[in-house]
Amino acid sequence: MTCHNDDNQMNTLMIQANSFFRIFCLAISLSFLLIITLPIQAQDKQHPAIENFIMLGLSNDQEQLSRAFDEIGNQWQDSYTPMILEALTFVRSPNHYGQLLKFLKQQTGQDFGYDINDWYEWAWSLDYQPHPDYAEYKSSLYGLIDEAFAGYFSKQRQASIRLDEVRWGGVRQDGIPPLRQPKMIQASEASYLEDSNIVFGIEINGDVRAYPKRILAWHEMFVDEIGGESIAGVYCTLCGTVIIYDILVNEQRHEVGTSGFLYRSNKLMYDKATQSLWSTFGGEPVIGPLVGKQIKLPHRYVVTTSWGEWKKRHPQSLVLSLNTGHSRDYDEGIAYQQYFATDELMFNVPKLDTRLNNKSEVLGLIFNQHPDKPLAIDVNYLADNPIYHDQIETSQFVALTDKSGAIRVYENNGLKFENWDQDYQAIDENGLAWTLTESQLQSDKGDILSRLPANRAFWFGWFSAYPHTRLVK
Repeated sequence: MTCHNDDNQMNTLMIQANSFFRIFCLAISLSFLLIITLPIQAQDKQHPAIENFIMLGLSNDQEQLSRAFDEIGNQWQDSYTPMILEALTFVRSPNHYGQLLKFLKQQTGQDFGYDINDWYEWAWSLDYQPHPDYAEYKSSLYGLIDEAFAGYFSKQRQASIRLDEVRWGGVRQDGIPPLRQPKMIQASEASYLEDSNIVFGIEINGDVRAYPKRILAWHEMFVDEIGGESIAGVYCTLCGTVIIYDILVNEQRHEVGTSGFLYRSNKLMYDKATQSLWSTFGGEPVIGPLVGKQIKLPHRYVVTTSWGEWKKRHPQSLVLSLNTGHSRDYDEGIAYQQYFATDELMFNVPKLDTRLNNKSEVLGLIFNQHPDKPLAIDVNYLADNPIYHDQIETSQFVALTDKSGAIRVYENNGLKFENWDQDYQAIDENGLAWTLTESQLQSDKGDILSRLPANRAFWFGWFSAYPHTRLVK
């Protein structure tokens, strides 16, 4: 998401203070379209307090701004801070931007200059006591960008997460378009792929598919029927994770998409029926009428590997066609190239853990039997230890890393493996040979050890979702 704004040059301090100004600039472009309609909409349906905050973001009328500053200042409380920070998303004038930050400094006694990330982190450090109109404010403010956004937030909608940590990602609902029932082709037809290209490999009921990173990075989600099952694959580019979900739960199919919002730099999904927002890591609703309904999408296993390795194992695999219905540069490494090249975040999070670099990859495991016992294993550690045994409470497993660096996790029920060729065969402590497949390990005697779900993630993303995680490195 690159911003080009020939009409307004942002001052140097603002650019230096926020190294990822792309979202900011995209919002500015939208504000040109929205500012004309704001006064009418705000006066027609907004509570005066909400109107004042929206005015701070979109009005250029100094008389209106002065009145809004006075009214907000006279009733100031720290719960106003995130409301002003979100108003800043829409400001297109450097002078106006500085004016709001000066006001924020005066009211809070804090001074983080133009570093919006520091302002957010300070707000998140406070006890969460949101303003009574905060949800309605988010609905009104972001509803100016996309009418669908207005339905995400309200006083009546339950939330299991802090609303001030829910940030707009710079796109409309499904503005990063999911691939729904995308065209697949045979592996032999995929001449566009190089053997070194990264793919996400899935096998369900004998149906074998590959979803290249170079395509999925532009779409971040696919919805498909695989092996007769209704499946959604969610790729959060910002936190570096691909998770595969069953979307048919208790005979209810949840049609999910990309909400346009993030929580701790992790994309939030939405479902079409209720417009509830869902956690990508957890596969469960976190805002909306489905919160508290004990709904959780079961998640499937997936492997990140090279196209050459996947094709060798599965020559009959299907793979995404370049004919997606969208015009994108699907060359390897193009999407999010700058983001992946550094350890910086596009959206900050409340807390970082420096035991690993932000974007170091970990293998994340969280089992339904023990949802409060997340585990992260450094991918580099697994590369050095291609046979790795561990357990989460009573659930014992083995992680096997092949020569390409692909990692698969299987239950092992206490059985220890002593050798494996990092290809197809592992030998247990009793000398028995086991053959590796996508769904299981099978011994020469016919015994079965089932594959377990696990997914890679950037360390900062996993830690933000599960700060109580155990880390192996």
